[in-house]
Amino acid sequence: MAAFRGPRVWLWRWRRNPLRRRVDAVEGWAALATWALIVLTGVLVGVVSNRSIEQGLATERAEWHSVTALVVEDAPGTVGSEKVWAKVRWSAADGTRRTGQARVDSGSTAGSPATVWTDPQGRLVSKPATESEARLRAALVGALAGASGATVPYVAWRLLRGRLERRRMEEWDEAWERFDPMWGRNTR
Repeated sequence: MAAFRGPRVWLWRWRRNPLRRRVDAVEGWAALATWALIVLTGVLVGVVSNRSIEQGLATERAEWHSVTALVVEDAPGTVGSEKVWAKVRWSAADGTRRTGQARVDSGSTAGSPATVWTDPQGRLVSKPATESEARLRAALVGALAGASGATVPYVAWRLLRGRLERRRMEEWDEAWERFDPMWGRNTR
């Protein structure tokens, strides 16, 4: 198919040409603006998401702290490195006694200590992400959010391009209607 098209001409949409229509120039400028918008949106959304995630995880690291809790009832399983869910009891920062479900070593007996993490209100939370884990998580979320944000202008461009293509075909139809009678025969 490429053999029939002829050589590709760089920036053909902006060059003067009797066959170039206004819709071609509009499409060229729209394409340029869209790609700039795609890059700008992707980078902006990615950076904002990255910073937001990093700040949230840094806040968790600063506010959440480990507490020694006591296992209330024997944990299922045999002694090993596997963690299982068990009921534990701990004292919150304000001195109130709390109970809840936490992951403890399998085979832990009632009364054995277990380390749990709590927030400033004394509720159980998961262990906060380390700095390197937070950086990785923020980078991955930022990249995904940036790619997702960049799809919005791309989809808008595809819709606009479809409309411009329909307009181009309408213009060709109008031109055929004007010139067909001049040739003295029907092309249909």
